[in-house]
Amino acid sequence: MKKYVAEFIGTAVLVLFGCGTAAVLGTKGSEANVAYLATAFAFGLSIVAMAYSIGNISGCHINPAVSIGFLLSGKMNVKDFIGYVIAQFLGGICGAFILMSLIGKEHGLGTNGLFDSSIGKSLLIEIILTFVFVFVILGVTSKISNSAIAGLVIGLSLTLIHIFGIHFTGTSVNPARSFGPALFMGGESLISVWVFIIAPLIGGALAALCYKWLFTEIEE
Repeated sequence: MKKYVAEFIGTAVLVLFGCGTAAVLGTKGSEANVAYLATAFAFGLSIVAMAYSIGNISGCHINPAVSIGFLLSGKMNVKDFIGYVIAQFLGGICGAFILMSLIGKEHGLGTNGLFDSSIGKSLLIEIILTFVFVFVILGVTSKISNSAIAGLVIGLSLTLIHIFGIHFTGTSVNPARSFGPALFMGGESLISVWVFIIAPLIGGALAALCYKWLFTEIEE
C-alpha cells in the first residue's frame, strides 16, 4: 500500500507542477517562448524531485506507460501493475483538481491536444515520444550502479521530450497526466483524451519489448 500511496503522491505532484506551469504561464505549442521551456523543465524537475523522494519506495513510475514497460520487461508483477495504474490515475485526478481549485479552468489545465486535428499524427508522435522515454528509463535503471544518477537522467530526458513534443501535442507520454486535466476541462479535451491514453501505453510496451530483445542479445 505504501508503494501505491507514493505513486499517487508522485503523479499528483507531476500534474500539479507540470500542467500548472503550462496553464499559469500560458504555454502554446505553436510558440517557442519562455513559457514553453519553463513547462518542459517543470515536468522534468518534477520527475527529478519525486525520483529522489519516492524512488526507494515505489521506483517512482508515476506513469502507466512506465509501469507497463516494467511489467512487460519482467520487472513488475500484474498485481502491482494494477495497483500502480489505479494510484497513478487517482493521483492525476487529484493533481488536476487541486490545480483547478487554484486557478479555475479559464486558462486551461495543461491538457493535450491533437496535432493538426489528426488522430493518426498524434498517435504516432506520442508513441515515438513515449518509446524514447520508457526506453531511457529501462536502460538507466538496469544497473544498480546507476541508481545515484537515474533520477536526474530520467528527469532531463523528460525535459528533452517536452522541448520537442510540446509543439505537436503538448506532450503527454503519460495517460494519468493527460486524463486528470481532461476530466475537469471536458469538451474536446475529454473527447480526444483516449489518444493520450492508448498511444503512451503502446509506446511503453514497444520500448519494453525492444529493450528486452536487445538485452537478451547482449546476454547471449
